[in-house]
Amino acid sequence: MGTAAAVEVTKLTKAFGTRKALDQVSFEVPEGAFLSIFGPNGAGKTTLLRILSTLTRATSGSARLLGTDIKKEPDKVREHIGLISHSSMLYPDLTAEENLMLIARLYGVEHAHDRVLEMLELVELKHRRDDQVRTFSRGMTQRLSIARALIHDPAVVFLDEPYSGLDPHAVEIFDSLIASVRVGRTFVMVSHDLGKGFAMCSHALVLARGKVVAFDSKEAIDLEEFSQVYAKTVGMGVA
Repeated sequence: MGTAAAVEVTKLTKAFGTRKALDQVSFEVPEGAFLSIFGPNGAGKTTLLRILSTLTRATSGSARLLGTDIKKEPDKVREHIGLISHSSMLYPDLTAEENLMLIARLYGVEHAHDRVLEMLELVELKHRRDDQVRTFSRGMTQRLSIARALIHDPAVVFLDEPYSGLDPHAVEIFDSLIASVRVGRTFVMVSHDLGKGFAMCSHALVLARGKVVAFDSKEAIDLEEFSQVYAKTVGMGVA
């Protein structure tokens, strides 16, 4: 794990009218770390990921990824991030191979066709390469979404409840994929599963009502105390 910060968030606030989805959120994640973000529904977890992945803009405060201000240079940030979210960000009328080729070309991936076939093999969808995505199950679509997010070899990967909709086999594939690309990358994952999220992380953060309730490195956290803090936030949701 590096000593430089891959993600730097300073007093980040996002308001929707009079409601603050995020309220003065600040934290730093070192390069190579795996941050798991926990919190009840309405805590601001997905809003935070959307801001960091340049899909929406903060009302105030700042955030930097790999030293780049996401508000001032969003295009530069996008070159180095991958996002797996509730939306597959795939075109249903294109085939699996066509979807990945499109993304690979947009990112200027060298030897794009070879890379596409490699990723299809990794997510065990090579045999469905010529099938339209609309014919895929939820689990297959999520697996292809994982390939889409990783195809350009991003330095920072954002995961918004990535296990949602995955069958047990797809979970195994996902875990294997993460393990295979873990070294040298920074991960930020939103999860409702405390056990799974804590097992994967090097750092953990709890959000509630848009504020940071707890944040520290895994080695500095007492899991029992952390679990109690997390449990208390469950009743603080605004779903």
